Amino acid sequence: MRSRALLLMFGLSLVSLLLLDTASVWARATSGGSRGSRSSSSPTSPSATPSSPSRVTTPPATAQPQQPVQRPGMFGGFMGGLAGFALGGLLGSMLFGGMGGGFGGGVGLLELVLIGGAIFLVFRMLRGRGQSRPEPAYAGASSYGSADQGWSTGGGGAVMETPSGPSELDRGIGHIRAMDASFDPDAFTEWAKGTFIDVQAGIVKRDLSGVQDRLTPQEFGRLQAQCDQLRAARRTNRIERVQFGRAEVSEAWQESGQDWVTVYFAVSLVDYTVDDATGAVVEGATTPVDVQEYWTFTRSVGPKPWRLSAIQTA
Repeated sequence: MRSRALLLMFGLSLVSLLLLDTASVWARATSGGSRGSRSSSSPTSPSATPSSPSRVTTPPATAQPQQPVQRPGMFGGFMGGLAGFALGGLLGSMLFGGMGGGFGGGVGLLELVLIGGAIFLVFRMLRGRGQSRPEPAYAGASSYGSADQGWSTGGGGAVMETPSGPSELDRGIGHIRAMDASFDPDAFTEWAKGTFIDVQAGIVKRDLSGVQDRLTPQEFGRLQAQCDQLRAARRTNRIERVQFGRAEVSEAWQESGQDWVTVYFAVSLVDYTVDDATGAVVEGATTPVDVQEYWTFTRSVGPKPWRLSAIQTA
């Protein structure tokens, strides 16, 4: 009876191991004029400094928790069936007296076989757990991101410079050059500066006929109307000491068979209006003021003359 009690306790221990193994969780859960269709939007301000390639900074790679390998239970698959059969046979033998009472009414052959099999299964389970233990992640292992993010090392993060794509301005200039290979933004800016001076001089004279060929019909009519108002009021607009602080192309695009280019001007000048009869200043001041304006020019696509189409204050 004592031997059967020991076998019963050992059988219950195996059942407990089975339940514990099944319950284990190894995988953790975890201003005026026309700008085309852009007339309703403000011109784009040029950047203060030249654009540079974008810098992509990849933070130091942190150790990613490794997902433990999902291992089968101690009693899974074929071994599970065998273990179940052996356990059932062991319990049946204890309850019904084994195979004819065994040797001399003690432990029978079947009990010996089952005990040996149980010991083998326990040894196999312990060995399997040791082999399935995940390897530790080594600090400093390099990790590579996608092509646009560069790469980083686990030791301290790397910074990789990737060139930015062409800007909207560059694309616009490219489209204009596709139909006029001689177009040069810098040369165009110098020409626009000359137009700025000549238009101001025409307003001072209250006659824009000298620059009519550099104005669209709509813009010529708008500016000439202002000159006519000055003449009717017997006043003269004085524009003196013009100094360009900055002038550059800020926008370029094509639309409905037209080329469009906007030039940004940052200018210091003296702007005042006097009464023709008395010479008294009736508007403005005789001290310099800073002015920021966007002058938009247009033409039909191709190497044709440019005309001023719009003036907007920044």
